[in-house]
Amino acid sequence: MKKLLLVAAVAVMGISANAQEFRFGPKAGFAMSTIKLDDKQDDLKGRKMDPKYTFYVGGMAEYKLNDNFAIQGEVLYSPLGANEKIDGVNAGGLFVGEKTKVTFGTILVPVSAKYFITEGFSVAAGLNVGIILTAKQKTVIGSDLFDVEFEAEDSDYKDGDIKKSIKTLNLAPFLGVEYALENGLFFDARYSLGISNLSNDNSGGSIKNSFAQIGVGFKFGGN
Repeated sequence: MKKLLLVAAVAVMGISANAQEFRFGPKAGFAMSTIKLDDKQDDLKGRKMDPKYTFYVGGMAEYKLNDNFAIQGEVLYSPLGANEKIDGVNAGGLFVGEKTKVTFGTILVPVSAKYFITEGFSVAAGLNVGIILTAKQKTVIGSDLFDVEFEAEDSDYKDGDIKKSIKTLNLAPFLGVEYALENGLFFDARYSLGISNLSNDNSGGSIKNSFAQIGVGFKFGGN
């Protein structure tokens, strides 16, 4: 019994010591999101999606295993997506074009392993688990005189809602770097490559969402 109590005490002391390596805090930043469409979708052939410049915000928690390795988890929100521009044509003397904005309201749960090259500089690799809560598409037909917002007539896609045609889960492996100051302030950058086919269309085509992030945050806790 005494030996059991001794082992338990040592374990508690060890946990208390390791708990000093646990850090957490907020983070936010800038994101550049892209959507890749394949050529199997006839209505999208030859059409290029341009990057969407947006933001992300949330929190992170880091558990440092030793001087060189750590595990980090985060919960973030970001309105990812992309933009599309179709060159205009002359119609009755007016130059008319079309612009489409696609927005995926996404909860991101990145989990990564980190290696500290120095005390403040680390590299990371992990998986970004994206949960798409909303999917919207807004198309505007415009000219040098006016803009007209267009929505699909299908009753299943009212108010630009295209969630029924987009899957919920977006998996994206990522690589990143981080530089942290002694006071807890840190800066990071990463690129997440979307590998999930987000299309619910049975035509065999695919939609993939990748994104880059640059941000800043603050870590509480630690030594």
